[in-house]
Amino acid sequence: MIAFLKGYIEEKGDGQVLLDVQGVGYQVEISTQTLEQLASAGSEVKLLIHHHITESDQRLFGFYTKDEKALFEKLITVKGVGPKLGLTILSGLPASTLIGAITAADTTTLSRVPGIGKKTAERIVLELKDKLAEYSVSAGSDPKQGTPSGVMDETIQALEALGFKKREAEQAVLKVLKEESGQETSQVIRKALSLLNK
Repeated sequence: MIAFLKGYIEEKGDGQVLLDVQGVGYQVEISTQTLEQLASAGSEVKLLIHHHITESDQRLFGFYTKDEKALFEKLITVKGVGPKLGLTILSGLPASTLIGAITAADTTTLSRVPGIGKKTAERIVLELKDKLAEYSVSAGSDPKQGTPSGVMDETIQALEALGFKKREAEQAVLKVLKEESGQETSQVIRKALSLLNK
């Protein structure tokens, strides 16, 4: 079982990176969160690995941080969430926003991730809410105040009031929150506006 890989980035693309580990090339599937942390091709990197083995297949999923790997491994314990969907969920929301949404039972935010319907969102909350309670404190999201999802909803409403379509407002807000979580609503609105007005 592979626990981590340390090597040089041969090439990286959408959703995957090819690592050269002492002359052996490993294709590792990654989230956009991890992709954004990686340096350019030729740089050395260490990725934590979830080695997924089935009867007909073996796949490597790589993570830049221990927290992201732990969150992925919890997500794939949920019925109906396989590794591919688990990675999509991690790509769709920053870890702290995701943990905040699950612990606050915010299925609306979870449903915004492509591939997650209302039923899957409800199942994720049901199965992981208690398991992730310890993480929500370290992720800095207090379910009672200033939850990432609360900031997100307020910002989307403000942007809609300014005449932007809901879908484009959502995409801009997700992008801003992905870059840096734990921001005030006013900061998110300002940054989302600068993206939408480009």
